[in-house]
Amino acid sequence: MPRPEPAHGGAPFDALLCDFDGVLRQWDPDAMAALDRAAGLPEGALAATAFRPALLDAAVTGTISDEEWRTRVARELAGTCGAARADELVREWSAATGRVDTEVLALLTELRRRVPVVLVSNATTRLEDDLRRLGLADAFDAVVNTARIGFAKPDPRVFAAAAGRVGADPRRCLFVDDTAGHVEAARAAGLMGHHYRHADGLREVTAPLLDSPGPAV
Repeated sequence: MPRPEPAHGGAPFDALLCDFDGVLRQWDPDAMAALDRAAGLPEGALAATAFRPALLDAAVTGTISDEEWRTRVARELAGTCGAARADELVREWSAATGRVDTEVLALLTELRRRVPVVLVSNATTRLEDDLRRLGLADAFDAVVNTARIGFAKPDPRVFAAAAGRVGADPRRCLFVDDTAGHVEAARAAGLMGHHYRHADGLREVTAPLLDSPGPAV
């Protein structure tokens, strides 16, 4: 696995820009299918409706609020399972917050002693509440919620905005995401990139920073 090359007195990068879902926050892969079954829907119905590209894009760019997004999902599902079942399905889906990968959190906390860590998420207007509920409100030096800035990954403006939040040169930032296309877009914009698959890979790619000399930030 390629690692960032050391520079700037031995540090390989000046800021870490990290995705949320699929990296720090994980979801039960069977949870949405179980909700489908309970509502009498074919498996995949909830995901197909909620993550329909046009609707999801509106939610993660702030065109509609998280509440409106979920209301529209319930409205679309009502035609198949009835309004009452659809409303209950969306309520149960909305109650979930996922789980924090404690190994990744510990690594990000360790890295924050050396460089700023920015959370960069294609998220809805609910992100900040979720961070509080998960105990992560103070886990980052900055948070870039795409619903608050009006454009989403892989738009290169997202990477520039994230680097700018901590005063870093994008070319001196390491971007981490579990979506390969987002990593490719970040590299095209001049950032270093790591396609996240597991915590061990993230630890390996950031090891040069933790091993480099110099005082903690």
